[in-house]
Amino acid sequence: MNRTHPFRPALLLATLALSAVGCTSSQTAAKPAATKPATVAPTGPVAISNRAMLLFDDAVKSFDAQKKAKAFDYPSLERKFKAAAEADQNLAEAEYNLGVIAERMGKPDEARAHYQAALTKKPSLRQASDNLAIMRQNSGDVAGAVALYQDVLARYPDDAGSRARLAEIYRQNNDHDKAMELSRAALMRDPQNTNALKVMIRSYLERKQLAMAKLVALRAVKLDATDPELHHAVGLILQKEGDTAGARLQFKSALEAKADYVPSHVALAQLALDAEDFPGAEEHLRRILQSDGKNAAAHVDLGIALKGQGQYDKAMQEYDEAEKLNPELGATYLNRGIILHKVKDAPERAVELYRKYVALAGGEVALNAESPVFGLMREAESIVQAKREAKAAEEQAKQMEALQVQQQAAMKAEEAKQKGQQPPAPNTAATPVSGDGTAPKATPAAATGAQPAAATPAGGPPAAPAQKNAAPADADEPADDLL
Repeated sequence: MNRTHPFRPALLLATLALSAVGCTSSQTAAKPAATKPATVAPTGPVAISNRAMLLFDDAVKSFDAQKKAKAFDYPSLERKFKAAAEADQNLAEAEYNLGVIAERMGKPDEARAHYQAALTKKPSLRQASDNLAIMRQNSGDVAGAVALYQDVLARYPDDAGSRARLAEIYRQNNDHDKAMELSRAALMRDPQNTNALKVMIRSYLERKQLAMAKLVALRAVKLDATDPELHHAVGLILQKEGDTAGARLQFKSALEAKADYVPSHVALAQLALDAEDFPGAEEHLRRILQSDGKNAAAHVDLGIALKGQGQYDKAMQEYDEAEKLNPELGATYLNRGIILHKVKDAPERAVELYRKYVALAGGEVALNAESPVFGLMREAESIVQAKREAKAAEEQAKQMEALQVQQQAAMKAEEAKQKGQQPPAPNTAATPVSGDGTAPKATPAAATGAQPAAATPAGGPPAAPAQKNAAPADADEPADDLL
């Protein structure tokens, strides 16, 4: 079995897939997540009806129970918070939580409408402003997000959350000094703000200050051991330090905290592929595709894992799926070419795919001259040339054989001619047949009554002529011995 797999996509996700609050998919940049529904309870001078409060408390208890079971039924929660909101129009917190649920259900327009409604009912509900800013940041409207965060800080100077999120924006724009300043300011106001700590971890990692990144990450884990991002961050730091075993344990700890945490599944899949643990890699890659079935890079890596287990046709199916999702992903063509080259005995097609990979990578100038693809291409081209030469040699051998047969037939004919013999009949494979499929019949003698001439013995002396006046062969008659 050919177990080589040097051509995986370089990355399935960013080196440090930490978000400002929640997890991200393997194809997108880090994005903040919405605030949890249970963190916002009714407060303020406006009196809320007892019925609305009871309905709200029931909805929060349902959320807590589903969180503990790690199985959310968002439509059910939506109905409960909607009932609380309808019971009292002043219950802004119920409106806010409906926005959070809509966002988690993939309904951003509804989420924005609920957050705006919550702010209309209660302008001091800064969590709604935070989430609107987060949504703007996620959509790429960084300027709009900054304006909202600054508005929150103008109204709430001691707000740590907005400072941490502003710090993340500055970090993403490579202004690490401002990012660290805002992170420290957030921690002064809220020493347990893990979002600010995550910004610091990322900033230290990007500046290759591993010792400081590790120190902050371990501090953050002590504050919240249930946050998968923090375990993942420690794993990435250990990986950069060369401690693969320790990194693997941290990635597994992240999955214990959140079983569907995609970045840790990605990291473990990559470690498994590097160790040629193909069944283990397959397990993590399938979990990734459960969360994001359109992840073309994950389909390519799954193809590599299947190839490593000898399931070549299934691997080719994964490469086909990856090509449909992203035709510009060069690793698809490279890995498909390896199977055609090494397994399917189709080096001609493999060469075409290798060339396509090189073209997508920017050409030979962009690739390192030591890249293994060039060795594979030369090997496949040599196989193609050898096949052509072998075919040409085979055709030449057939022609020589036919020529020898003709020459031998000509020599035999010449020998027969010199001896006065009929030339040998051609060496036919079978007696010819007539058009009706039967053997030809003997030609009858002519109807003249003449007998056919006797055959002359081949090569014998001519028969003696009959004696003139020869007497009949009668024993009683005297022999006529006159000359």
